Amino acid sequence: MDLQALLDDLATESAPFAAQGKVADYIPALAAVDPERFGIALATMDGRVLGSGDWRVPFSVQSVSKAFALALVLARDGEALWRRVGREPSGNPFNSLVQLEYEKGIPRNPFINAGALILIDRLLSLAGDSLGTLRTFLREESGNHGVDVDVEVAASEAAHGHRNAALAHFMASCGNLENPVETVLDHYVRQCALTMSCGDLAKAGLFLANHGLRADGSRLLTRSEAKRINSIMLTCGTYDAAGDFAYRVGLPGKSGVGGGILAVLPERGVLCVWSPALDAHGNSVAGVEALDRFTTRTGWSVF
Repeated sequence: MDLQALLDDLATESAPFAAQGKVADYIPALAAVDPERFGIALATMDGRVLGSGDWRVPFSVQSVSKAFALALVLARDGEALWRRVGREPSGNPFNSLVQLEYEKGIPRNPFINAGALILIDRLLSLAGDSLGTLRTFLREESGNHGVDVDVEVAASEAAHGHRNAALAHFMASCGNLENPVETVLDHYVRQCALTMSCGDLAKAGLFLANHGLRADGSRLLTRSEAKRINSIMLTCGTYDAAGDFAYRVGLPGKSGVGGGILAVLPERGVLCVWSPALDAHGNSVAGVEALDRFTTRTGWSVF
């Protein structure tokens, strides 16, 4: 199979679907991004990195970062994490307050905003610096030591992060935060504001396709832990549209409102697609279309 030709075809065929979505205008810095940008990259287990379109252009990774944060917490803390956050699909928007209150400050899963705040809080306690630990990991796995925070995006999110602050304060009131709310929120907005290209993210995610082994051959996760992260990505990684994503794409995936989606092809590689125009659930319209077409054309899915 000519994978480069396939990626080129997908870029041509899928990019026009961006017209059906809109950028995340509730974060002003993201509202300024060109909705017609489109990139797709594939990192394979044999070391190749292929791409098409804007696959080398850095963008705000947003919630895609949560998959990596989860891996770092599980690597250090194991099963203890699950006493503080669940593993079930939310069925509600990613920033829902109602569900969190009903469930007494225990987030439904680690990929909704409340759950991601728990990941940051725990990594702060375990490593002392949640953002720095994650940034170092992403630099090492991607091979791009320029990976860093977009300060404009971080400031924009911080200025408009009232809902996230409410989630954090509520969890603190329930005894489910170990660190000061302000510290957790600061690391959260800067984590989401990390910028990487599709090629960077695809390379950084290869440990999830390789049963927990890092780029240097060392083990970050056990096979079982890597399997569990992939399973949570499949069932919870695209907010309250995870069922539709599994139906259409058939891969573990994690999306972000910056327009990126990371998708894992177990034992084959990792795909990353970026198109900033989102659907009503916060997922890239053209990105989902491209991943759907990829698995349809290749037959490479987990089903």
